[in-house]
Parts: sequence; structure tokens; C-alpha cells
Amino acid sequence: MTTRAEGGREGRLAREYMGRVTSLMERILDEEDEPLRRAALAVADAVAEDRLVYVFGPGGHSAMSSEEVFFRAGGLVAVSPLLDTGVMLVGGAVRSTAIERTPGYAKAVLDDFGVGYGDLLVIVNAYGINACTIDAALLSKERGTRTIAVTSRSLQAELPQGHPSRHPSGKNLADIADIVVDCKVPMGDALLTVPGVKQAVGPSSSYLNALALNLIMLGAVEELARRGIDPAIWQSANSPGGDEANAAHVERYRGRVKRL
Repeated sequence: MTTRAEGGREGRLAREYMGRVTSLMERILDEEDEPLRRAALAVADAVAEDRLVYVFGPGGHSAMSSEEVFFRAGGLVAVSPLLDTGVMLVGGAVRSTAIERTPGYAKAVLDDFGVGYGDLLVIVNAYGINACTIDAALLSKERGTRTIAVTSRSLQAELPQGHPSRHPSGKNLADIADIVVDCKVPMGDALLTVPGVKQAVGPSSSYLNALALNLIMLGAVEELARRGIDPAIWQSANSPGGDEANAAHVERYRGRVKRL
């Protein structure tokens, strides 16, 4: 049974964690206004041109970001996530790490989803250095695919060259992508230390990536409305009339969005 004193310690840790996460979130709002605006305009342009917005999270937990903005209540319908079981944890955690470090793998993913000239690809990876991430960005440049990166500049600057997780070229995602939104994730991801525990705890990247992505999508919807365009938006299937509202979206996009 937890004592009152123990509960107090847990409460302080929880508040410290919340404070650290929200502080980083506020930095995204305060410091990334211009790249967020540019990213939102790029997404709005794609939707206005009746194109899909491709989202790729090349890594175990980065892949969650692709799902965050896909088939999401209140989210744009024209989002196609590059959900690949090779890099997702569902295929095996250790296997996922090995595959995200495999040069050449990203080409198979981009080919499978048909990402090519004139398309828009959002690449979400806080570290921004693994082979799958860098290959996706480099291939996009070759193909004439515009890229938005949601990544942490400080992580890429701090991680030494020659680290096993780095792309053989040693390149950073932030130096390749057309638009870079800095998600502010610190080295190691975890934010807190607990006395008596060697490893830091309290991960941050999922919150920060999700916030950055949703700010981009919100900005895109606002821009589309400014242009007089009412974009297709998903309604929660668990709300009254949700299935009926979404039926037309499913019929229109099922043949275009691979994972719908």
C-alpha cells in the first residue's frame, strides 16, 4: 500500500515530468513559428492540388507519428502514412532497430507507396540520422519529392560521427529536408533522473513529434479555409453520425491511400 509520503514523492516526479514536457512543447510554439508556417503551406498546397500528404516515421516509435495524423478524428483525410512493418515495433523491436539502420531499405518503402515527383513527404524522426531516414530524404531529392522533416537539430549535432545508428554518409536529416521543424527532443529522449536508478526515465519524443505534426496540420487547414477550400476531415467513428460522415471519404480515398 502506498503511503502518503511515497505518494507525495510520486506526485513531485509527475509534476516535474509534466513541466519538462510542456516546457519543450512551448519551445516548439515559440521558436518554430516560421518553419511551421512553411510546412503548413506545403501541406495546404498538396491538398489543394488533390495530392496526398505522405508521412513516414522511419523507426520503431517514430512510426507512431505516422499513425497520429492518419484516419484521425479532426484530421485531414488526404494523409497517407507509410506504415511499414519492417520498421514498426509490431514486427519485432530489435528487428525494427536493425532494419531502420539498413541502407537501401527506404527505397523499397517509397516505391511500395508510390512516392515520387511532385509529392510531399513528411519524415518524422527525432534523431534524424538512421539509414532509413537519410535514404528517404536523399531519394526524395532525387525524385523531385518535397520534404518536411520533424526532427531534433540538437540530437543530430550531438551524436558523434561513426555511431552505429548513423547513415554511412554521416548526414543529418535537418541538412537535407526542404523544411525542418525542430521538435526539441533532447539527447537520450528521457527527461528525468530518479535517485537510485541509473538510467534516465520519462520519454518525450512521442509528445513532441505529435504536437509538431498536429500544428502543421492545423495550420494547413487554416490556410485552406483562407483560400475558400473546405478540406475533407475525418469525424470520430465513435460519435453520432461518424460512420455516415466518413463513408464518402472512404469511398473516395480507399483506392489512393494504401493503408485505408
